[in-house]
Amino acid sequence: MRTGTKRQMLFLALICLCSVMRAEVKLPAIFTNNMVMQQSSKVNLWGTATPNKAVKVQTSWDNKSYQTKADEQGNWKLAVSTVEAGGPYAITFDDGKKTTIENILLGELWLCSGQSNMEMPLKGFKNQPVDGGNMDALRGKNSDIRLFTVKRNSSTTPKYDVDGSWQEATPESLREFSATAYYFGKLLNEQLNVPVGLIVTAWGGSSCEAWMNADWLKAFPNITVPQTDADVTSKNRNANLLYNGMLKPLIGTTIRGAIWYQGEENYNRASTYADLFTTMVEGWRNEWGQGEFPFYYCQIAPYDYAIFKEEGKPAINSAFLREQQLIAEKRIPNAGMAVLLDAGMDKCIHPMDKKTPGERLARLALVNTYGAKGIVAESPLYKEIEIKNDTVIVSFERAPMWVNTNGTYESKLFKVAGEDRVFYPAKTWINRSKVYVKSEEVPNPVAIRYAFENCVKGDLYGEDLPVSSFRSDNWEE
Repeated sequence: MRTGTKRQMLFLALICLCSVMRAEVKLPAIFTNNMVMQQSSKVNLWGTATPNKAVKVQTSWDNKSYQTKADEQGNWKLAVSTVEAGGPYAITFDDGKKTTIENILLGELWLCSGQSNMEMPLKGFKNQPVDGGNMDALRGKNSDIRLFTVKRNSSTTPKYDVDGSWQEATPESLREFSATAYYFGKLLNEQLNVPVGLIVTAWGGSSCEAWMNADWLKAFPNITVPQTDADVTSKNRNANLLYNGMLKPLIGTTIRGAIWYQGEENYNRASTYADLFTTMVEGWRNEWGQGEFPFYYCQIAPYDYAIFKEEGKPAINSAFLREQQLIAEKRIPNAGMAVLLDAGMDKCIHPMDKKTPGERLARLALVNTYGAKGIVAESPLYKEIEIKNDTVIVSFERAPMWVNTNGTYESKLFKVAGEDRVFYPAKTWINRSKVYVKSEEVPNPVAIRYAFENCVKGDLYGEDLPVSSFRSDNWEE
């Protein structure tokens, strides 16, 4: 081969090598066309670019420019200032070659996570429809509501991106999108009159511990964290796997807050749930670096868990899990729980009614985060009992309009027990702010329970919000 030809080939090879080494700005899936960014905030952005090159960012809503430098691996991160809600806007990224994302809205951005009752789309699951889902999808076209669903991914090692894309709300996109999250976002959009972005990262059947960092789980010695794929027995139930695959890549995204619907998978080990869930929320907040952002969650709805009863063993009562969720609400600052004691189904763990949980979560956000006036968002809380002879008098907190039973003035879901710890159905009546409970079978009562069963339809309310199941005792059974 002649020398000139060799030089020409070497020159071409160098050009190809330079082309490979030169990389334009690349962004995670969460930063793409159609996204919603949190309004009036310092919003984090990150990605990769040519190593050691300056990265310039320009935002169209205020024409401001920002600059940072990619590190030796090409990673970069910066924060931009957003203005009040509006759009559509664009952002241009430039490390020598420009990348632009468009049709961006500024508004309210919420993370939506949990297991199947959060994941369940408007079209429902097979044999399990969502009440009104088709018609609500049909009427749901709204370019001010944007949807992002994280594709399922289970991993023993932390991932740095997710699989998903932003979509405007249309009948087609809504059909595949979380019903609970949609009803939450729809009510926010209606009441706040600003764009709403919803990021759903959920997996049916997932445990609470699956969404937690391995370091946080060191406080729970009974929980094993898989170290390799060979250790994995369940992709969605084993600890840490969904944190790695579906949450870690999103941490740092500037959000307003989070909503959560999970607990069914933990019903058979309820005793540690309040500790576990509180640790999870604290961990999310610490890693996000946004302080105590709002965290609203659903109490699991009633369901006949007795179908999972093991032969020779008593059925596990899921009311103990609901109780743990109630305890967690008192521990976690800037949090609230949507009680669903009137919205379950005895034969299906996925209730058809997803509008109720979504809108109750939205009411919590509207009142506690956005300062809405004139409505209540929190269910009354059991406070204490007073025993007078054969009658137990039950008092409540968070009940300025007292409690009601939809006009009957009698709840059929109270039970009372004496020192023998045997509970009997009780007669009840309401007098002003208190519920009176007694049973002829228990002349000397010491404890009461309300709706403390696997599957029950609550009949005690504060205005239109159901009171959670509760008990005055701390007995193990």
